[in-house]
Amino acid sequence: MRKKARYLTQCGTIAALYVALTYLQNILLPGTASMAIQFRAAEALCVLAFFTPAAIPGLSLGCLLFNLSYAQALPLDFLIGTAATLLSTAFMWKSRQVCIKGYPLVGLLMPALWNGVLVGWELSLYVGGGFLVNALLVAAGELGVLLTLGSGLYYGIKLRKLDKKLFRQ
Repeated sequence: MRKKARYLTQCGTIAALYVALTYLQNILLPGTASMAIQFRAAEALCVLAFFTPAAIPGLSLGCLLFNLSYAQALPLDFLIGTAATLLSTAFMWKSRQVCIKGYPLVGLLMPALWNGVLVGWELSLYVGGGFLVNALLVAAGELGVLLTLGSGLYYGIKLRKLDKKLFRQ
Protein backbone atom coordinates (compact mmCIF):
# COMPACT_ATOMS: atom_id res chain seq x y z
CA MET A 1 0.00 0.00 0.00
CA ARG A 2 1.29 3.43 -0.82
CA LYS A 3 2.51 5.48 2.10
CA LYS A 4 -0.06 8.28 1.69
CA ALA A 5 -2.96 5.83 1.30
CA ARG A 6 -1.83 3.91 4.40
CA TYR A 7 -1.62 7.15 6.38
CA LEU A 8 -5.11 8.26 5.32
CA THR A 9 -6.56 4.80 5.99
CA GLN A 10 -5.04 4.72 9.48
CA CYS A 11 -6.23 8.25 10.18
CA GLY A 12 -9.82 7.52 9.12
CA THR A 13 -9.95 4.19 10.92
CA ILE A 14 -8.68 5.71 14.16
CA ALA A 15 -11.19 8.57 13.92
CA ALA A 16 -14.06 6.16 13.32
CA LEU A 17 -12.98 3.93 16.21
CA TYR A 18 -12.84 6.90 18.57
CA VAL A 19 -16.34 8.10 17.65
CA ALA A 20 -17.86 4.61 17.71
CA LEU A 21 -16.30 3.67 21.05
CA THR A 22 -17.38 6.93 22.67
CA TYR A 23 -20.98 6.59 21.45
CA LEU A 24 -21.05 2.94 22.51
CA GLN A 25 -19.81 3.85 25.97
CA ASN A 26 -22.46 6.58 26.25
CA ILE A 27 -25.13 4.04 25.34
CA LEU A 28 -23.91 1.29 27.68
CA LEU A 29 -22.80 3.51 30.58
CA PRO A 30 -24.64 6.84 30.19
CA GLY A 31 -22.66 9.90 31.20
CA THR A 32 -19.32 8.18 31.80
CA ALA A 33 -17.86 9.46 28.51
CA SER A 34 -19.39 12.90 28.37
CA MET A 35 -19.96 14.41 31.80
CA ALA A 36 -17.73 16.80 33.74
CA ILE A 37 -15.87 13.89 35.36
CA GLN A 38 -15.32 11.36 32.64
CA PHE A 39 -13.59 8.09 32.05
CA ARG A 40 -13.73 8.08 28.24
CA ALA A 41 -12.44 4.64 27.24
CA ALA A 42 -11.75 5.79 23.66
CA GLU A 43 -8.96 7.97 25.08
CA ALA A 44 -6.95 4.76 25.44
CA LEU A 45 -6.55 4.96 21.67
CA CYS A 46 -4.15 7.85 22.30
CA VAL A 47 -1.42 5.22 22.70
CA LEU A 48 -1.63 4.72 18.95
CA ALA A 49 0.31 8.00 18.72
CA PHE A 50 3.35 6.05 19.93
CA PHE A 51 3.17 3.92 16.78
CA THR A 52 1.94 6.18 13.96
CA PRO A 53 1.74 9.91 13.34
CA ALA A 54 -1.65 9.21 11.68
CA ALA A 55 -3.06 8.93 15.20
CA ILE A 56 -2.59 12.68 15.69
CA PRO A 57 -5.13 13.83 13.07
CA GLY A 58 -7.15 10.62 13.47
CA LEU A 59 -7.83 11.05 17.17
CA SER A 60 -8.30 14.80 16.80
CA LEU A 61 -10.84 14.26 14.04
CA GLY A 62 -12.59 11.57 16.08
CA CYS A 63 -12.84 13.90 19.07
CA LEU A 64 -14.10 16.73 16.85
CA LEU A 65 -16.73 14.56 15.19
CA PHE A 66 -18.02 13.20 18.48
CA ASN A 67 -18.17 16.62 20.13
CA LEU A 68 -19.90 18.18 17.11
CA SER A 69 -22.48 15.43 16.91
CA TYR A 70 -23.19 14.96 20.62
CA ALA A 71 -26.20 17.04 21.64
CA GLN A 72 -25.11 17.54 25.25
CA ALA A 73 -21.62 18.82 24.46
CA LEU A 74 -20.58 22.16 25.93
CA PRO A 75 -20.43 25.08 23.46
CA LEU A 76 -16.64 25.00 23.11
CA ASP A 77 -16.15 21.22 23.37
CA PHE A 78 -15.55 20.89 19.64
CA LEU A 79 -12.69 23.39 19.81
CA ILE A 80 -11.19 22.80 23.28
CA GLY A 81 -11.46 19.00 23.27
CA THR A 82 -10.01 18.79 19.78
CA ALA A 83 -7.13 21.10 20.68
CA ALA A 84 -6.38 19.06 23.82
CA THR A 85 -6.38 15.83 21.81
CA LEU A 86 -4.21 17.35 19.08
CA LEU A 87 -1.64 18.62 21.57
CA SER A 88 -1.71 15.41 23.62
CA THR A 89 -1.12 13.12 20.68
CA ALA A 90 1.49 15.38 19.07
CA PHE A 91 3.49 15.39 22.30
CA MET A 92 3.00 11.62 22.65
CA TRP A 93 4.43 11.11 19.16
CA LYS A 94 7.40 13.36 19.98
CA SER A 95 8.07 11.57 23.30
CA ARG A 96 7.56 8.03 21.99
CA GLN A 97 11.22 7.11 22.52
CA VAL A 98 11.25 8.29 26.16
CA CYS A 99 10.63 5.14 28.19
CA ILE A 100 11.27 4.12 31.75
CA LYS A 101 12.15 0.41 31.70
CA GLY A 102 10.20 0.03 28.45
CA TYR A 103 7.17 1.96 29.74
CA PRO A 104 6.30 5.25 27.97
CA LEU A 105 5.20 7.05 31.14
CA VAL A 106 6.07 10.56 29.94
CA GLY A 107 3.91 10.15 26.85
CA LEU A 108 1.06 8.62 28.82
CA LEU A 109 0.95 11.73 31.01
CA MET A 110 0.38 14.07 28.04
CA PRO A 111 -3.42 13.60 27.76
CA ALA A 112 -3.81 14.23 31.50
CA LEU A 113 -1.73 17.38 31.23
CA TRP A 114 -3.37 18.91 28.14
CA ASN A 115 -6.94 17.83 28.86
CA GLY A 116 -6.57 18.81 32.50
CA VAL A 117 -5.54 22.34 31.59
CA LEU A 118 -7.77 22.97 28.58
CA VAL A 119 -10.91 21.01 29.46
CA GLY A 120 -10.51 22.00 33.12
CA TRP A 121 -10.60 25.64 32.03
CA GLU A 122 -13.65 25.01 29.84
CA LEU A 123 -15.50 23.29 32.68
CA SER A 124 -14.75 26.11 35.10
CA LEU A 125 -16.08 28.55 32.50
CA TYR A 126 -19.36 26.72 31.78
CA VAL A 127 -20.06 24.46 34.75
CA GLY A 128 -18.43 26.45 37.53
CA GLY A 129 -16.18 25.36 40.31
CA GLY A 130 -12.55 26.23 40.60
CA PHE A 131 -10.15 25.72 37.73
CA LEU A 132 -7.75 23.66 39.83
CA VAL A 133 -10.47 21.26 40.99
CA ASN A 134 -11.81 20.81 37.44
CA ALA A 135 -8.32 20.40 36.00
CA LEU A 136 -7.42 17.77 38.59
CA LEU A 137 -10.66 15.84 38.03
CA VAL A 138 -10.20 15.82 34.26
CA ALA A 139 -6.54 14.83 34.64
CA ALA A 140 -7.49 12.03 37.04
CA GLY A 141 -9.97 10.62 34.53
CA GLU A 142 -7.38 10.77 31.75
CA LEU A 143 -4.74 9.13 33.94
CA GLY A 144 -7.20 6.42 34.91
CA VAL A 145 -7.87 5.58 31.28
CA LEU A 146 -4.31 5.88 29.99
CA LEU A 147 -2.60 4.05 32.84
CA THR A 148 -5.05 1.13 32.72
CA LEU A 149 -6.72 0.66 29.34
CA GLY A 150 -4.04 2.60 27.47
CA SER A 151 -1.21 0.61 29.03
CA GLY A 152 -3.01 -2.64 28.23
CA LEU A 153 -3.49 -1.58 24.62
CA TYR A 154 0.13 -0.43 24.37
CA TYR A 155 1.52 -3.72 25.68
CA GLY A 156 -0.97 -5.75 23.62
CA ILE A 157 0.24 -4.04 20.46
CA LYS A 158 3.90 -4.50 21.42
CA LEU A 159 3.58 -8.14 22.53
CA ARG A 160 1.72 -9.17 19.39
CA LYS A 161 4.20 -7.14 17.29
CA LEU A 162 1.30 -5.27 15.71
CA ASP A 163 3.41 -2.12 15.78
CA LYS A 164 5.60 -3.70 13.08
CA LYS A 165 2.69 -5.18 11.07
CA LEU A 166 0.09 -2.40 11.17
CA PHE A 167 2.08 0.77 11.69
CA ARG A 168 5.25 0.39 9.67
CA GLN A 169 6.45 3.71 8.31
